[in-house]
Amino acid sequence: MMLFALGNEQITFSPQKMREHFREALARHDWRGKSILVIIPDNTRTAPVRLFFEATLEELKPKAKKLDFLIALGTHPPMTDGELKAHLGVTFQEAAEQGVFVYNHHFQNPQELIQIGTISREEMHHISRGLIAEEVPVTINRRILEYDELLIMGPVFPHEVVGFSGGYKYFFPGISGPELTDKFHWLAALITNPKIIGTKDTPVREVLNRAAQFIPRPTLAMCLVMREKDPCGIFFGDPEEAWSQAADLSARVNIVYVERPFHTVLSIAPTMYSELWVGGKCMYKLEPVVADGGTIIIYAPHIQEISKTHGKYLLEIGYHTRDFFLAHWEKYRHYPWGVLAHSTHVKGIGRYANGREYPRIEVVLATGIPEEVCRKINLGYLDFRTIDIDAYRGREEEGILVVPRAGEMLYRLKDGTVPDIDKLPLPSG
Repeated sequence: MMLFALGNEQITFSPQKMREHFREALARHDWRGKSILVIIPDNTRTAPVRLFFEATLEELKPKAKKLDFLIALGTHPPMTDGELKAHLGVTFQEAAEQGVFVYNHHFQNPQELIQIGTISREEMHHISRGLIAEEVPVTINRRILEYDELLIMGPVFPHEVVGFSGGYKYFFPGISGPELTDKFHWLAALITNPKIIGTKDTPVREVLNRAAQFIPRPTLAMCLVMREKDPCGIFFGDPEEAWSQAADLSARVNIVYVERPFHTVLSIAPTMYSELWVGGKCMYKLEPVVADGGTIIIYAPHIQEISKTHGKYLLEIGYHTRDFFLAHWEKYRHYPWGVLAHSTHVKGIGRYANGREYPRIEVVLATGIPEEVCRKINLGYLDFRTIDIDAYRGREEEGILVVPRAGEMLYRLKDGTVPDIDKLPLPSG
């Protein structure tokens, strides 16, 4: 199928134009008489999902035999009626009254999952460059078997686990089981965030592409590129090709280059990050420009908890560098590897030597999470009420950076250097 490609770094689309472009792209494929399952992001991603939902109903509902939507939650909590109303403009019941069903994905419910393949030990060893040598079952939401074709829709941003989000990531972890999710997240943690994020071709993306070969239904993708809240690119067609072009555009519009690193970064989380599990993106996107020994402050008064789904584990293990976990692997290997990966991504890279952990930078929470909890999980604490954001602004020459609405724009140094764990000095003593 020919790729529908529209967008560049000079343009943005109005809501009306975006709706027209969605319909134009969708009209290029023959949906007549088919049952279609559309896989969409939840409310932790910036994208015109409601516009897409409405345009899809207008364009496909009269043609398709059946049209439903599955929310690619990955390991996020299920969306509520109120959240869906804000997200799509309808509740679950209101969607059903229009003749379509919207489903939450539940990654921990084995009755919703089916194994569609296995990545062998040898393949994992090869793809991971020797970092992981384990057989991995590929499980996915069994609803996909009830439809003739699948349609992925979602934005493409620099991403800490796969390099750039989107494409087949809406299958894995979007609607998959935990086995593969845990393995490729830990693979990313072993490689480290600074080396992965904003890199188009990564071993983790190779794992996703391999797993997608087991999908037993034809699949198309609508990949979007956003400049802040405005769409500037739309790519529709084969998932790998559409994602590839979207990733190229994202690399041009979603990366901010700076001259030198900062000793203090105030990273302000948007309200769509309701817990630290997703609010950690405010660290990942800025780690590359925090100077050695520097501090990043995640400012998010609205974040009240670590994670509804994974909080119990994180209260036990805390936040640590990769090398801390590797030094104590027998103690921690039985925890979900995806949780271990999140822990290392938030803490950042660092050394472990002489029985002590040496993070490269300090991560401080200025959130609604109590101080005693922050200390328990091995992160710094600041009372958000004591922070005057304006006092931080305009001080880049002093080495202080303020980033409003952090979490989607990646910051990098113009000279191309990234923090490298292999180049950190070994602690003495």
